[in-house]
Amino acid sequence: MDDLLGLLWAGMVSGCLYAMGAIGIVLIYKSSMVVNFAHGNLAGLSAFLVFGFTAGIFANMAWGLAVLLTLVIMVAVMAGCYFLIAPLVFKSDLTSTIATLGIGLVAQGATQLLFGSNVVSMDLPLPDWRGQLGPVRISTYDLAVLGVTLIVIGLLYLLIERTRIGIAFRAVSANPFASRVCGLNLRQVHLFSWVVAGLLGLVASLLIVPTTFLSSTSVSSFMLQAFAAAVVGGFSSLPGAVLGGIFVGILMNLLSFYIAAEFSNTYLLLTMLLVLNVFPKGVLSVRGGTRV
Repeated sequence: MDDLLGLLWAGMVSGCLYAMGAIGIVLIYKSSMVVNFAHGNLAGLSAFLVFGFTAGIFANMAWGLAVLLTLVIMVAVMAGCYFLIAPLVFKSDLTSTIATLGIGLVAQGATQLLFGSNVVSMDLPLPDWRGQLGPVRISTYDLAVLGVTLIVIGLLYLLIERTRIGIAFRAVSANPFASRVCGLNLRQVHLFSWVVAGLLGLVASLLIVPTTFLSSTSVSSFMLQAFAAAVVGGFSSLPGAVLGGIFVGILMNLLSFYIAAEFSNTYLLLTMLLVLNVFPKGVLSVRGGTRV
């Protein structure tokens, strides 16, 4: 029982990371029907930029300043990525989705060109504290992940529900044709979703790296779980991305502990296949019935 509670806690923490990655994927899909396969590679590039600004490769900045500068750079990078595929978005969802594979390869190549193929480590500037709550071990890192996830979800909710661009995003997600007839700028909404997804990818990657290592492929590999979370919750549901992330995090922890950790990718594929057979559009998409 003690092991189970610890696994559930650790799975929830990991699930929050998957959820932030899944939200970025779902945002782009909801607005433009494009599955962004470059999401993991772009997130990995952003983490390396922070590393470069703090480890002396580009500069020796304070951690907060490095993150702020990287946010600005990623806004430009995500805008550039969208403008590269923008002509394709209105022609074919499939073609534009395939184009994101090319963007991902370019991002991975740029990462290797700038930083090499070496494996590096990068820690968050957090105090080293660990506590015990019954059988559950809690660390500063765990609390940081949960806190940042709640803040991000809250800010995203306010952005989508309380701002004009958020209302436009919801309208385009529900009915792109009617939105265009009513005068909404679809390209602006698409750009909004790409930029926000990129910023979420940066936050997720910075939280992911302390649990593993940083290489040109580590973050993109981690984002496979985020993709599975989007499949489970439904590509058209932002709440589904959150719940799907937590579900995948807990499930992977349980299966890895009680069966075998080396088959984690197999568990992911089987989970996606099972969900797609029972709920082809994701669990919450079926409940909602429409794209909202």
